[in-house]
Amino acid sequence: MAQERTLLIGPLSASAQGPLYLQIVNALKREVSEGRLPGGTALPSFRGLAEDLLVSVITVKRAYEELEREGIIFRRQGLGTFVSEVATDRSREVKTERARGLFREGAREAAEAGLSPRAVIQLAQSVLKEYADDEPVSGEPKHVRKRA
Repeated sequence: MAQERTLLIGPLSASAQGPLYLQIVNALKREVSEGRLPGGTALPSFRGLAEDLLVSVITVKRAYEELEREGIIFRRQGLGTFVSEVATDRSREVKTERARGLFREGAREAAEAGLSPRAVIQLAQSVLKEYADDEPVSGEPKHVRKRA
């Protein structure tokens, strides 16, 4: 049986980059991709999440609609809103595409700075090594470990 969990979203900020509904979308995707919201998890109602985040119900509704379009969540009339069983895969796809875009942006910046392709690869390897050094012995990234 699905159970509702407290979401680790927020605080949202009107001064942060992007509209409030996208901050909610991105936060929920992060929670899903990092394993804190597994498939079948019940999400708060529009009103409940709006009260928790101090935003309008319309803002939450728009965020949920976006997540539903992307297949991250689904709604059942009379039952509520839930994380999709394929949400982790969908969220991972979205994050992979975002990472690809960031790598492109980084490569473009490096080229504009005059770095050779070899220097860019060395830079990427050094960054990846820094990340690997932060990995626990189990091989599972710290940010993906499930909390007890």
